[in-house]
Amino acid sequence: MLKLGDPFPSFSLPDQNGNSITNDTLKGHKAVVYFYPKDNTPGCTMEACDFQSGLAKIPGAIVVGVSPDGVKKHQNFAKKFGLEFSLLADTERALIDACGLWVEKTFWGKKYMATARTTYILDESGIIRHIFENVNPIGHAAEVTKTLKSL
Repeated sequence: MLKLGDPFPSFSLPDQNGNSITNDTLKGHKAVVYFYPKDNTPGCTMEACDFQSGLAKIPGAIVVGVSPDGVKKHQNFAKKFGLEFSLLADTERALIDACGLWVEKTFWGKKYMATARTTYILDESGIIRHIFENVNPIGHAAEVTKTLKSL
């Protein structure tokens, strides 16, 4: 697992528009990198829409969502909900695994593997300055905004 003060893992992933997003894309800005399990599910939709509506309150920061869904699924999700930030398609789970976020979950007594809902705030050099684990999507964007303002 990553910890405060660690450099964020190197990555290069396509977003919903087919653009390659890398660590260098985020450098020079504070960045919010949030991991979520799946497009178009209630919690993930709520979280994404909250980040979208709160973007104006996050001046100078780049917001990036990451899930194992593919580019086309991200395109549809972004279009459906008017998301203007990058959604990274980590279909091979390269970044998810590098962050230690592919975990066993249980729902209605059934076990399965999925992405742990986690958010990292990075400084302008790509160093992890805050980690939110076991995120509750309700109110999370406001919580992230408040934390960004204090860094």
